[in-house]
Amino acid sequence: MDVSPALAETESVPTPPLPTRPRTLVETARLHAERQPDIPAVLCEGRTLTYGALHQESNRIAHALRAAGLEPGDRIAYLGKESEHYYEILFACAKTGTVLVPVNWRLTAPEVSHILQDSGTRMLFLGEEFRRIVDAMPTEPPEIVVALDSEDGFPAWRATHAVTDVGTFEATRDTPIAQLYTSGTTGLPKGVVLAHRSFFAIADSMAEAGVDWIDWRPGDIALIGIPGFHIGGLWWATQNFNAGTTAVAMRAFAARQAVDLIRDLGITTACVVPAMLRMMLGEPGVDAKDFTTLRKTVYGGSPISEALLTESLAVLDCEFAQIYGLTETGNTAICLPPAAHLRGTPLMQAAGRPYPGVRVKVIDDEGRELPAGAVGEVCLATPAHMVEYWHLPDKTAETLVDGWVHTGDAGYVDTDGYLFIRDRIKDAILVAGENVYPAEIENALEHHPGVAEAVIVGAPDERWGEYVHAFVVPAEGDRPSPRDLHTFLVPRLAAFKLPARYEFIEHVPRNPSGKILRRELRDRFWGDAERKVN
Repeated sequence: MDVSPALAETESVPTPPLPTRPRTLVETARLHAERQPDIPAVLCEGRTLTYGALHQESNRIAHALRAAGLEPGDRIAYLGKESEHYYEILFACAKTGTVLVPVNWRLTAPEVSHILQDSGTRMLFLGEEFRRIVDAMPTEPPEIVVALDSEDGFPAWRATHAVTDVGTFEATRDTPIAQLYTSGTTGLPKGVVLAHRSFFAIADSMAEAGVDWIDWRPGDIALIGIPGFHIGGLWWATQNFNAGTTAVAMRAFAARQAVDLIRDLGITTACVVPAMLRMMLGEPGVDAKDFTTLRKTVYGGSPISEALLTESLAVLDCEFAQIYGLTETGNTAICLPPAAHLRGTPLMQAAGRPYPGVRVKVIDDEGRELPAGAVGEVCLATPAHMVEYWHLPDKTAETLVDGWVHTGDAGYVDTDGYLFIRDRIKDAILVAGENVYPAEIENALEHHPGVAEAVIVGAPDERWGEYVHAFVVPAEGDRPSPRDLHTFLVPRLAAFKLPARYEFIEHVPRNPSGKILRRELRDRFWGDAERKVN
């Protein structure tokens, strides 16, 4: 193969010896390529990528990134559905010190444009079905765009490069590897920068403490139900790679396909959100025989109802572990272990307890720690926490305080150390595990000439957990229909952010200082429910 002189020089640099356990994704790729090169790392739509091939192909991509002028710290975006290529690119980023920016393919052109501009993305890997989104962006695309699905795109782009170790960049546990975007109270998504340690710290702490709440065993085949642009999907994939097990990637979650994969491939572990459990159980003809190979199901991303959890335990008939955390905490910080899934007990409503090495506290409005049983803001101290919000030092300082991540969730810790989530402080709405923030929708709605003011709240929904409910004050002399508003929002917001219902009101309730009494509107749907998350 042709290799440029600059790249040829890097190939002669010796690589350091491998540790017993990997500490970075660079070490993960080398370790399993050396010890089990023929074991499948990724299965996707009938294709198999072994650990040996994952190492070689990510080396090839890493050399191509260098040849294209990408340097450590540069941002590389991926806008496409799941495939083995996503993980090849992830490991190539690790080997070059570049940072992967996975983009939610459900977003609209303006939303994608914001992420690419805010991150300063220099290279974009683009699935053909999403080219129309990039073409419709109000800004120019990144300087380099590589087509994932074209023969003269991604395959040709990497084909002429070496498969040997890159060898010049040495990642540490604190080296940034991913930048995931999460919505916020201001309406504009923030880039959460995560280092390698975010994908190792929790598993390492469990191993050191001899805790098997979530475990990975030789021969495991793991279903990745959550997309890789979410921290849950990216975290679960990396955990399986770090352990050397096989990950099954779905281009996009589909309940019938997920059930078929579990049954036909003999899947042993899965990571899903509650809405996915509900959809799989709701598929016609699905019953316990479809899940006989499952030994553990990890679920999280949104609260689960006790009824759904009870049904899932009965039908899937395997161990269940609930995880709770944020993108800012590097995903999971709290776990409800299998042994705590005791039907008919209060623990079925708990988020869980901290992993070894993780601390939780609940504080009041003045920042004072509250005693057991008192409700306040949940704060988490975890070695997996984010590095920062990209280019937002003030927002970083608000959320990450002396090593504690302020979650914006309201809850309490009982006398046994179990955390219970009771409400939200930051007004987030969870639609099938997707974070939706009112400000973004309100801002979009108020650009409609027929809307004087809008307030968005979350209301309980049996299927999706919550739905988006819009309160609209019509402009004087104008009253748009719900269909008008829906049509107006479609090109501006991702589908999961669109209000499911509109309610027209004369005025927005406010307190004497003029602040919107959002809670008053929201409580109309939740009543006296003890837990105001669904």
